Amino acid sequence: MIGKTKPNSDRDMKVLFLIFHGFAPWNGISKKIGYQCDALRRCGADVRLCYTDFGPDGSQRRMIDGQVLENFGTGLRAKIRKRTAYRKVAQYVLREGVEMVYIRSAHNANPFLNRLLRRLHRHGVRLAMEIPTYPYEGQFRDSPLKDKLRLALDRICRRKTARYLDRIVTFTDLPRIFGVPTVCISNGIDFGRIPVKSGRNAAEDVFRLTGVAELHYWHGYDRVIRGLAEYCREPQPTEVIFNIVGEGAEAERTRLRELTARLGLEGRVIFHGNRAGAELDEIFERTDMGIASLGRHRSGNTKIKTLKNREYAARGIPFVYSETDDDFDGMPYVLKAPANDDPVDIAGLLRFWRSLEMSPGQIRATVEPALSWDVQMRKVLTEMFPEKPEPGCSPERG
Repeated sequence: MIGKTKPNSDRDMKVLFLIFHGFAPWNGISKKIGYQCDALRRCGADVRLCYTDFGPDGSQRRMIDGQVLENFGTGLRAKIRKRTAYRKVAQYVLREGVEMVYIRSAHNANPFLNRLLRRLHRHGVRLAMEIPTYPYEGQFRDSPLKDKLRLALDRICRRKTARYLDRIVTFTDLPRIFGVPTVCISNGIDFGRIPVKSGRNAAEDVFRLTGVAELHYWHGYDRVIRGLAEYCREPQPTEVIFNIVGEGAEAERTRLRELTARLGLEGRVIFHGNRAGAELDEIFERTDMGIASLGRHRSGNTKIKTLKNREYAARGIPFVYSETDDDFDGMPYVLKAPANDDPVDIAGLLRFWRSLEMSPGQIRATVEPALSWDVQMRKVLTEMFPEKPEPGCSPERG
């Protein structure tokens, strides 16, 4: 049942957006959280962002909008307190009259977080938890032991966590998760911050593929590399370049680099590392086709709504993926690859791209404004505050 607190007015509901990590400018999750907060503000919420970071002296801190809420110090004790000390968060929420806490799950249910949620729930604060990927256990297959131990604790504690939640925000179509009613949304797009590609690349002697991700085995980029090796066995009139942007898990980066070297593709598979801003825009400007996830079957998430699909569409770039995404299945600029571990048919990608008659602007128009973050976060506010008029959102900045 939705909590008892009453919003102050139609336009000033106070929201604390709570996450359990810091930010990096090249990280898609970091950008997504910023987009979500901006969308909530445009929809009338007074949003405060609570996160963790490192101080100049290396101390670990919990921050709210650039101000230190709590300094945990350094060393092992600081690492432990960062994950267990939430008393000051509760004090802030109650002191400031925060009406809703929006929590981005890090699969970190534990007794200390549950104590925070129980206290806020008892005071009538409305609690929404976003679970970015569900089910998520499969993502831990190749994780280090410490992450697997965190997942084990999450399994023990998450049902109790769920008792205190009013809604779980999900990118699935499930009506309930852990017994809690869901708000089913899509990953969104901040159209004011993502430029559309200027036009279709004229030269057809080079075909450029680009995959942007925090690399993990479920992205399936090995399928593209092995497909490229098969494509290059015979002389081809069109050279194919595969840009990999992002770093992510060290084991996956190493695996992809070793595969590239073993297949003799060093000049054709380019590892750019992390890129953001103008550097990333330049790579996309020269991209012919985006590579989205090609291995979600490996982690058990075959129906998902990923960020990268939406960014490719917003930029006006056709793309390929292997999962089910209700927002894009059947779109003329999307090619569905089989959900298996076979090498990708590179010649097939090239044929598809050459047959596509849509311009970048026409591709973008298919998702604007339906997949804007404003539309998605408005759904959350409407579910969390059903007694209020549906919030209207001010225009995104262009």
